[in-house]
Amino acid sequence: MSGKAMEAGRTLAMGEDEATARARSTVEAPFGRALARLGQARTDIVGLTADLGKYTDILPFRDAFPNRFFNVGMAEQNLVAVAAGLARTGLTPFATTYGVFASRRAFDFIAIALAHSNLNVKIVAGLPGLTTGYGGTHQAIEDLALMRMIPGLTVIDPCDAIEIEAATEAIADHPGPVYMRLLRGVVPVVLEPGYKFEIGKARKLRDGADVGIVSTGFMTERALDAAEALAGRGVSVAVLHVPTIKPFDAEAVAEFAAGVGHVVTAENHVVVGGLGSLVVETLFDAGVTRKVTRIGLPDRFIECGAVPTLQARYGLTTEAVVATIAGLQ
Repeated sequence: MSGKAMEAGRTLAMGEDEATARARSTVEAPFGRALARLGQARTDIVGLTADLGKYTDILPFRDAFPNRFFNVGMAEQNLVAVAAGLARTGLTPFATTYGVFASRRAFDFIAIALAHSNLNVKIVAGLPGLTTGYGGTHQAIEDLALMRMIPGLTVIDPCDAIEIEAATEAIADHPGPVYMRLLRGVVPVVLEPGYKFEIGKARKLRDGADVGIVSTGFMTERALDAAEALAGRGVSVAVLHVPTIKPFDAEAVAEFAAGVGHVVTAENHVVVGGLGSLVVETLFDAGVTRKVTRIGLPDRFIECGAVPTLQARYGLTTEAVVATIAGLQ
């Protein structure tokens, strides 16, 4: 059976412990809801998918604007090429597929057809990192490393439903190509009311002095929960959320690291080439000397299995973050 036809854990979009997920409010399809709202105000916005409309939460836009929605079929390179052509006519295309298909199969098309010409296309990529149990063919575990290497491409990894909606609106107004990871289905609300998303800006969500966690994507939820748990053990943990991988907020990261005793990075991605690598590069360039511990996926393909089981096995849970930081003390 084609992986594109499979459902991959929509009820818990991030696969975290079910009790934790139930403790937070949720939003159904925050990306699709935000895009449909944008479509009401802006007739230039169009939606595209490569036979994955149901599984990338773009159906609310399709249902609202069927004449502005295009399914190009199982052809990711064509998806990018069609989006590029639409952008050249003055439209603002949002093109959805899985992260593995965008970053692996359509990499050259995104680099040359979009970024090289600075076209105004937004690639929205589902199943980031370890959010599906369908193994290496569907787990986009190296997409941040690949995409941050493309000149001129903005790369975003949102934390929760609030940030997905805010980021969707922000990238619609942002000129040029964007790659945004998508948490789909029922997505928890983690950030506080009044949180402001801004492309290229990191946000300190919690103060602390002993350890500072620099996190992105759904690992920010784990970081905040771990910091709360560790406070009960007398460990003071700060959290800096970095939703934009490129352009990277190096100044905020360097300042944050200088104020803590030990830096921990947390990402839903291989530890090679992603957030952890960016933080180490940033601290070296800024002359900030701190021990850095990286939490993320190992440099290998991940097997098939239940998402919560895999996340626990590979350290992408609150409990794993707590254990890692406790081991540093």
